[in-house]
Amino acid sequence: MRLSSLAWALPLVALASALPARRADLVVHERRAFEPLDWVATGRPAVDTVLPLRFGLTQQNLHRLEELLMSVSHPTSASYGQHFSPEDVVELFRPSDVTVASVTEWLVGEGISPDRLKMSASKGWIEVNATIAEAEALLDAQYEEFTHSSGAKQISCHSYSVPEAVRPHIDLVKPTVHFLHRIPTSDQLQTRKRSFERPSTHLKQGAKKLSADVTITPSLENCDELITLDCLRALYSIDHTPVSTDKNTFGILEFTPQAFLQSDLDMFFANFSPSQVGTAPQLISIDGGVDQTQMTGFNFNGESDLDLQYAFGLVNPQPILLLQTGDLVEGASFNNWLDAVDGSFCTFEGGDDPTQDGIYPDPLRGGFDEPESCGILPPPFVVSTSYGQDEATVTAAYAQRQCAEYGKLGMMGTTVLYSSGDDGVAGGGGVCLNAQNQPSRRGTKFSPDFPVTCPFVTAVGATQVNPGSTVNDPEGACEQVIFSGGGFSNIFAMPDYQAEAVTSFLTNHPPPFTAAQFNNSGNVRAFPDLSANGANYVVAVAGEFELVFGTSCSSPVVGSMITLVNDARLAAGKGPVGFINPAIYSDAFKGAFHDITMGGNQGCGTAGFTSTEGWDPVTGVGTPNLAALMPLFLGLP
Repeated sequence: MRLSSLAWALPLVALASALPARRADLVVHERRAFEPLDWVATGRPAVDTVLPLRFGLTQQNLHRLEELLMSVSHPTSASYGQHFSPEDVVELFRPSDVTVASVTEWLVGEGISPDRLKMSASKGWIEVNATIAEAEALLDAQYEEFTHSSGAKQISCHSYSVPEAVRPHIDLVKPTVHFLHRIPTSDQLQTRKRSFERPSTHLKQGAKKLSADVTITPSLENCDELITLDCLRALYSIDHTPVSTDKNTFGILEFTPQAFLQSDLDMFFANFSPSQVGTAPQLISIDGGVDQTQMTGFNFNGESDLDLQYAFGLVNPQPILLLQTGDLVEGASFNNWLDAVDGSFCTFEGGDDPTQDGIYPDPLRGGFDEPESCGILPPPFVVSTSYGQDEATVTAAYAQRQCAEYGKLGMMGTTVLYSSGDDGVAGGGGVCLNAQNQPSRRGTKFSPDFPVTCPFVTAVGATQVNPGSTVNDPEGACEQVIFSGGGFSNIFAMPDYQAEAVTSFLTNHPPPFTAAQFNNSGNVRAFPDLSANGANYVVAVAGEFELVFGTSCSSPVVGSMITLVNDARLAAGKGPVGFINPAIYSDAFKGAFHDITMGGNQGCGTAGFTSTEGWDPVTGVGTPNLAALMPLFLGLP
């Protein structure tokens, strides 16, 4: 039910009388820091509207997560490479019996019948379907319906509270303050009946199409204008043919309706890798994910075509898993693919936030009507993701809980790569933050991305072959069409593995900005971690060759190189490298990277940060030299 505009003119006393009475023992648990751009509160939802409330329980040993991850990831650790099993991870982090009992007793004491409560297998979440009236009374919250100019709608509250005695046992409650900040394009909206928070692909077209230009593989002399597989092999000394393909796994993550076209793959292979014509990825359908072909063009095929063409070409003959996530009706977000590779992250119906993630089974016509994809495959050894969102669009609790899952994947031996963004120090679309860390078109404060600011993923920035240069010359930070995303988190603390490098940068190359422009405290997570070329990629898209730019290009290239490293280790009887950040920041690995000392990542009305000697918040520790990197990883247990 929607209230008319006249309803908002009711006397304040009448409005107050409609709100639940505040109990003395309740304390605010989460509060939305700002009202989202381009959304308007359009009324109160009907009190009998049902919400799938989910209570994320505080997990044990989270304070030890970095320590445990370092024990299997740091090159000097005696237990390097001795990754944990999924069962080990569940047992280590499951909520205590006291936590489960405390939250359960609170809910039952508030009148929720025990038979309405459902719990995830890992005991990580408690779920109950509650009406708006029940939720508001329970959480001392007021839900409102918000409408976007596109027509998308969602229900959210500004804040919520829990009893002070219960608060230490709850990480977060969903759906509450978490909000959809980005809207699908008009074309995508025509295919969806519900709107959820979607990661935004970091990918941009070049100015010209290349159908007439690319008939044979361009020579290496043209790599400043046309990046191909041979250019990348020359830039990063990639010369390894996989031999352990039956043991190795490499996953490329895509979100429906983004999908590849086999004809595009074959067109690319025919020009640059003829033996691979006909090669296709192994489709892993997550929550009804489908490699759709109804909608074509750059916006629907560009990302997936790019990722698969270059990943396949660089790791040939290694098979690739396509982690296609979300159905055509509802779509999906980051939590959905995490559900699929880590069953302990699931709750009843996925444990996901209806305002951000796909909820399955999908009740909408034509939607995926089977149970959500929970723990359907072991985590691949490498997962490359070219999607992201602004860090400011998630609450700290939401971000930290998701980040912990990446840490757990690292403990199990998975390398998780995310592209760092294409707008320099600004957020998506060049939007920056105001003084309250709120996205604003008039903002001047730098806006970092997420999940790349999570200290347990590897953030990949972008470089370029400078105009007029060759593959034998030093690269610079990408400054064509896009600017490599980089900066400092406003949520996550600095991990130990990067403390020396980041402190050195801030001390020896202090940025010409104040705390009014970025988090200059010197104790927060900085990104990216490393980089690879992200400019002028020749990609076959919808039957034409195009130039493509973005950190979207960089992430699958780095993922391919780590996959080749894993292949060599598996052939030597060792395991995958897993979380690589502690190694690439270590002194022993410094010689395995090309230091990038040219270029910046402008945004927010500034020149941004500047590439310089050592780590910097534009290109990280630099670009990999696989010939030097591989023996270093092979030398580890």
